[in-house]
Amino acid sequence: MRKLVAIVILLLPALCALGQNYRGTNLPRFDSKIYHFGFHLGFNTADYYLDRKPNLNFEDSLLSANTDNQPGFNLGIVASLNFTKNVSLRFTPTLSFQDRAINYVFYIDPETVDRYTKRVESTFIDFPVNFKFRTDRLNNIAPYVLVGAKFSVDMQSEKEVNQSLADEIIIKTESTDYSMEFGGGMDFFLQYFKFGIELKMAVGIPNLLVPDGTQFSDPIESLRSRTFMISFTFEG
Repeated sequence: MRKLVAIVILLLPALCALGQNYRGTNLPRFDSKIYHFGFHLGFNTADYYLDRKPNLNFEDSLLSANTDNQPGFNLGIVASLNFTKNVSLRFTPTLSFQDRAINYVFYIDPETVDRYTKRVESTFIDFPVNFKFRTDRLNNIAPYVLVGAKFSVDMQSEKEVNQSLADEIIIKTESTDYSMEFGGGMDFFLQYFKFGIELKMAVGIPNLLVPDGTQFSDPIESLRSRTFMISFTFEG
């Protein structure tokens, strides 16, 4: 994610130059439209807020449990209802491929530990609804902020596994999630369409863990999703 942000920062001067049309204002009637439609594509990194259970009988055997950010991809459409040129309501249904990893270290004896990495791969259909608050145009550029909520459904089915073998045990999670979202971005009014760069964070509210009595789920109190997204939007 840091590399993506760095690339965007490097591209901003060129995009700002593209957004400046010295012959006049690009898309002068764009702000007078009530509805806008388009599409967006981008990348995400996802992990969990992980809380361990306190005072477990076997807690000494679990030395650590932590999550790693994993890269993913998202693609969706943009539908915008504009109350004014500065305030709009956006609905952006998205197909989001997300991958998360939980790393475990178990104590065996003074010279031995067992390490496991459990991946949780998901294909979400997201239904985000955001309020967008935009500044007036600065020539052909307009920064904005977003705040809203998202409901998600995981469409990836669980595979048959042998839960008696530690290497094959999976972390089971709920198939639905809902999150708070916030972020911001910048719109560039080009000659034929509006291009946007957007950074957004989604913080899950419910506990997604499905307890199933395994050595990997028992030490965990809760798993809540956390996703960072960078998106490129195209609206006509």
